[in-house]
Parts: sequence; structure tokens; C-alpha cells
Amino acid sequence: MARPEAEFEDIAWLQPDGQLLSCREKIKVLNENLEELRQMAQDALEDAILMGGDEAQIRSVLGGIVDGLENPYADRKKKG
Repeated sequence: MARPEAEFEDIAWLQPDGQLLSCREKIKVLNENLEELRQMAQDALEDAILMGGDEAQIRSVLGGIVDGLENPYADRKKKG
């Protein structure tokens, strides 16, 4: 059985300055978090369809959730 984060292994994660994120532990946590999110979204999609909901609408709602996420660190200045 593949590791949960394997789906995201080929993504070259970037820092805000365009440099590659290189800390393996950070990348592992990021990939695991994204896999959990993907599975939750998959479950929500399947539940909606099984309950007779419109697939296009639930996909739109899920996309809206992502689009509405806020960066709580947007005002944080880099030290250095």
C-alpha cells in the first residue's frame, strides 16, 4: 500500500521567494496534510452524490472553500 503522501511526492514545493522547500520533515507534514484534505473532500463528494446532490455543485462549493481560505500570516514580515 502506498504511503498517503505519495500522491504529492512529485511536487516541488516552493518558498515565497521561489526557492525550493528542502526540509524533508516539513515536506512530509505538508504532503500528509494535503492527503488528509484530499480524502475529506473525496468523502464529502461521495456523500453528496450518494444523497442525490449535484456533483457539479459540490465541486463548486469545495472549490469555494479553498478559494476562501485566509492566510493568517499575510502581515508577518520576514526577519533577517
